[in-house]
Amino acid sequence: MRVLGIDTALGACSACVLDGSAVLAEETMVLARGHAEALLPLVERVMAAVPGGFDSLDRVAVTVGPGSFTGLRVGISAARAIGLAAGVPVVGVTTLSAFLAPLVAAGGNRLNAAAIDARHGHLFFQCIAAGGRTIVPARHVSVRDAARVIGSGPMTIAGSGAAILGHELRNLGVDAKIADAEIAPHIAWVARLGMAADPATALPKPVYLRAPDAKPQEHMRIPRR
Repeated sequence: MRVLGIDTALGACSACVLDGSAVLAEETMVLARGHAEALLPLVERVMAAVPGGFDSLDRVAVTVGPGSFTGLRVGISAARAIGLAAGVPVVGVTTLSAFLAPLVAAGGNRLNAAAIDARHGHLFFQCIAAGGRTIVPARHVSVRDAARVIGSGPMTIAGSGAAILGHELRNLGVDAKIADAEIAPHIAWVARLGMAADPATALPKPVYLRAPDAKPQEHMRIPRR
């Protein structure tokens, strides 16, 4: 199966094509903003390096969050458009799952956690046991509450909030190891998870986990007649 993976959920704009276990082409740009302008040219460059181009794709996988509201809309819209044009299914992969996947693949008996810095002392957070059993489902939570809900560890953490959570855990006496503090998951893992996903259930819909920062100005609203 040949999968195009797309990620614009966090601080990077990425795409890759995975054919079985082989990465045929990939590119990542670190971006705080500007995903909308960067994504399609980046995808075109990646697909130009793949024999058969878009017609050779069997599936498109895209990160669905949690992450930036704008970034999620950009990536999901592009993935849906490419899937429609190529006549292939589009599946959604959460950013937390993409951070967790390499930790699970590495094996071992430690708990595995993904922590994304949600700012203002909060994280997007998920924790699973070594065998894949969910300990803490994906949620938006304070750093302190994330550390306290885990228990005694030991713990391996990935994600942009790994250092923050690791510091809090070590203050509580927990053995916390930071495996990856990247701002975004590796795009090849997005494609790998997309390859294994069920298109009937892994829908390309945003997973926000929190309300938007922008609030409507109720006092400015014009009353309807």
